[in-house]
Amino acid sequence: MDARSDSGGHAMPGGMIALGIFFFFGATMAFLAGFMLLRPGTVLDHLWKMNPSAYAEMAPLGRMIGPLFFLLSAVMALTGIGWFKRRSWGWVLAVIIMATQFVGDLINMISGQYIRGGVGAIIAAALLFYLARPATRRVFTSA
Repeated sequence: MDARSDSGGHAMPGGMIALGIFFFFGATMAFLAGFMLLRPGTVLDHLWKMNPSAYAEMAPLGRMIGPLFFLLSAVMALTGIGWFKRRSWGWVLAVIIMATQFVGDLINMISGQYIRGGVGAIIAAALLFYLARPATRRVFTSA
């Protein structure tokens, strides 16, 4: 049986594999952000160079929002697990995450970040469309 197959031998489409990997990548990034906000001054601080504006916004609130990033990390990892196990709750969590991202991007657009918010909203909307497709929903079980 292929590693991309379920117990019934049905292969998981490439888009679904990519989205599942995205959830684990997001979990890793959220964990790193939470750690760096709670423990400033480590060698990992150099990672903030990739997004200095995020650091400028979040660093003053580090102790307050660091734990929230750990929570986000756990939710993203749980979503990835449910996604690859093809559980309906994994699909529901994926929809919640993407819908939340879409709303956040709309808020960015309203606050004047038109390109960042617009591009993010388009991507989130496309992913929500992908999640809502009958072919995608069909592979998830309620077990």
